[in-house]
Amino acid sequence: MVSMKEFTAKRALFLRTAMACAVVVMSSTGMASAPAHAQSGPPPLVITNEPLPAELRSRVYARPARSPEITGAQVSGASYFKDSDVGTTIVSRKVDNLRSELFSLQGKVSRLSEKLVRLETLGQSHAAEYYASVATINTQLQSGTTPGNPRLVGKLGAARNDLEKLSDNISGLNSLALEVSNTASTSAFLLESARAAYSLSGAIEEDHVQLAQLEDAVNATVVVIDRLLNNVNDDITRTVAYMGTERENMRALALAVTTGDLFGKSLSNRPFSNVQQASLSSMGGAHAPRGMTMQAPPAMMAPAPAATSSYGAPAYAAPAVAAAPVGGAARPLVKIRFDRPDVSYEQPVYLAVNEALSRYPSSRFELVAVHPNQGNAAQVAIESTRARRNAERVLRSLTQMGMDLSRVDLSYTPSAQATSSEVHLYVRR
Repeated sequence: MVSMKEFTAKRALFLRTAMACAVVVMSSTGMASAPAHAQSGPPPLVITNEPLPAELRSRVYARPARSPEITGAQVSGASYFKDSDVGTTIVSRKVDNLRSELFSLQGKVSRLSEKLVRLETLGQSHAAEYYASVATINTQLQSGTTPGNPRLVGKLGAARNDLEKLSDNISGLNSLALEVSNTASTSAFLLESARAAYSLSGAIEEDHVQLAQLEDAVNATVVVIDRLLNNVNDDITRTVAYMGTERENMRALALAVTTGDLFGKSLSNRPFSNVQQASLSSMGGAHAPRGMTMQAPPAMMAPAPAATSSYGAPAYAAPAVAAAPVGGAARPLVKIRFDRPDVSYEQPVYLAVNEALSRYPSSRFELVAVHPNQGNAAQVAIESTRARRNAERVLRSLTQMGMDLSRVDLSYTPSAQATSSEVHLYVRR
């Protein structure tokens, strides 16, 4: 094996020998022919024993070479994450489009929220005006007034106008609910688009970071939209129920203004009026045996002093809650004697029916037209027609008080004890 020192000495000897041979060749050919040869061909080959130039040596002996050492800072540092790459990929442009749509959606949600606030404020104003008119009417009825007072009639008309304005407000809320629903659909589509963008090819790390931020912003907007939609639906449900209740109350209030007497809320505004009776067999405590019915307290069974007519006869019987037994002698809840043209029966009837419904919410009522059977056939027929007409009048009053007509049965009967046309109201449980 030749060492590096021996290799260098032999290389120098080779270069000196080659140089000497070149000098001999040049001397044998002559120097005179050198210029012509230089003009007609390539330059002569010069062999020297001088070391190779540094530039040539670096090119000749460049390989193999040691590769530079790569550190973690170089991989994860600024040399890898170039700012020039941000915003140039397909996903980054998709993120920009989604962000623009999100800004537009948020602006629309803000406008819808402001519209809801305006509608709620308008509804509160109409409700306040309505209750102001109703309070004025009730206050005057409580203090005492005349039948059909024009001032109260005007307040009643104003209250009805306020209710109609509230009805228009419901239409605005329905339109707003439709717009919010469309916005919710748009937000759902935008959220799905943001999630689908994760699977697009050609994204850089910054694109997925922006997608995550965009997804969270869309989710927050979806929460706001859902809350807005719930508020709109709650307002619609509450206002519709409010309108139904107050329209029934307006009917009873109109009857009170007509008669000049204060009644109260509509008879239909009872949440347990149509519910079924629960079975107590599985509950602890005492309960009535099957087939038995509860009786009203003696205080409710005893009749109160009746009002008297101008002729000294009672105009109507005082209210008394009692059930009419089937197949037996029935005791009427209210007995109205029409022995004069201006019998004021509305207040006692309202109080009696209201008390009956409080005790027996699922009860039915039977309205009986009673007429005397004395006299000839023509007189009996006249009294029968008069009794039926009075019964229809009482039925209209019950309807204005809020009574459901499906809970009232109509009938008529002659009576040997009656001296004038009467209307009896019974409770059927």
